[in-house]
Amino acid sequence: MKFLALTAAAAAIAVPSALAATHAGHAGGSLVATDGPGFTITLTHGGKKVTSLVAGTYTIKVQDKSNIHDFHLTGPGVNKATKVPFVGTQSWKVTLKKGVYKYVCDPHAAIMKGSFTVK
Repeated sequence: MKFLALTAAAAAIAVPSALAATHAGHAGGSLVATDGPGFTITLTHGGKKVTSLVAGTYTIKVQDKSNIHDFHLTGPGVNKATKVPFVGTQSWKVTLKKGVYKYVCDPHAAIMKGSFTVK
């Protein structure tokens, strides 16, 4: 009986670790970056503002909606941007590593900016 109780206790401890590993395996996915048409810039995942992500490979759909803006993403190993006066959609595949990432509209960096951390 003691062996059975110890086995059950060990299994209970192992389950959360297995779930955590599965969760980490779901890093990545699709992000949406938008600048314009007004003086707004956003990065969302599943319709929610990105504040933190798990390290991994992501596809970013960049929607540049104004010819006076760009979307510029920088962080560990990433430096990607659309160009002024480009208007349209681009798709970027990026590998995000642990650290802090920033996104800005370069011509309006004082007011159009955001950041997130990757764990």
